[in-house]
Amino acid sequence: AANLADQARRRARHEDRGERSQLLGLEEARRRRPRFDWAADPPEAPKRPGVHRFDRQELAELEARIDWTPFFQAWEMPGRYPDLLADPRSGPQATVLHRDALGLLERIRREGLLRARGVVGIFPAAADGDDLVVYADESRRAERARLPMMRQQRRGRSGETNLCLADFVAPAGGGVPDWIGMFALTAGHGAAELAAGFEAAHDDYSAILAKALADRLAEAFAERLHELLRRELWGYETGPALDNAALVAEGYRGIRPAPGYPACPDHGPKRAIFELLDAEAATGTRLTETLAIDPAASVCGLYLAHPKACYFGVGRLGADQLEDYAARAGTTPDELSRRIGLSAEPGAAQTEASSTP
Repeated sequence: AANLADQARRRARHEDRGERSQLLGLEEARRRRPRFDWAADPPEAPKRPGVHRFDRQELAELEARIDWTPFFQAWEMPGRYPDLLADPRSGPQATVLHRDALGLLERIRREGLLRARGVVGIFPAAADGDDLVVYADESRRAERARLPMMRQQRRGRSGETNLCLADFVAPAGGGVPDWIGMFALTAGHGAAELAAGFEAAHDDYSAILAKALADRLAEAFAERLHELLRRELWGYETGPALDNAALVAEGYRGIRPAPGYPACPDHGPKRAIFELLDAEAATGTRLTETLAIDPAASVCGLYLAHPKACYFGVGRLGADQLEDYAARAGTTPDELSRRIGLSAEPGAAQTEASSTP
């Protein structure tokens, strides 16, 4: 009965979407991009552009930056940390899990069982339509890389904008210089071996715990590198340092979208990020044939510093954008559909991009 009632609510909500469920044509969506006065509020030049490697990241520094809420969600324990520890239903189990995690984390740190390595780069850049262009140097005459981005096509309400990550970088030819940041990092060196050791001892609980902790350390590392970029390398953030709660709440300027996430569903830009950062040599990671990063507990992405930059989901795509993006990415619509998890019927006018990280 509960399932039938839920299905009825979903049908009603779907039918009530009306025109907002329809997609705009790509050119109309592009006309509805946000408009910024770049000359009146030009981007800050980075203090230390170029590529910076972080080969010996201390795990103790990352531990203090762990966001524990996703850790508990991975164990299907809903709620926010630390409040869920006091929950009358899941609190006792969550408390034991947290205690075990801290114990294993202390062992990992003491014995050096996991290693974290990262690299950050800041490059001269501009937006050319829905593409992010990275230049070879500050003269901005030669392109070094071009990263295609996708744009929202939802109709939305009157006055709403249709976002693309390229909107948050100053346009080429506008006379306003801008930059883009990139990063690649891992906390996964040693994680597979640690988990395998537990599995060989028939301790699946500790094996899963080790993998979950490696994931959390990687996210904490991403938070740490982003802070270094904002405050030192690019240097556009000043004032008191944010505490961990503010960092978890993303109470800072700028975003770090990663390929494969809702604002950039295509994993293809990882290739350019790895090449520009020489990430394989810098971090000891590699891209697989399916563009996953090996080892696990690794991530790469972009840094966008514009004050209005925000996270969003591209959502459903029209066939016009699928073809346009495929051409810009140097692939075919069919291959692109497989790469970003589209499930369109042949000839369908619209489909939806997967938001799976």
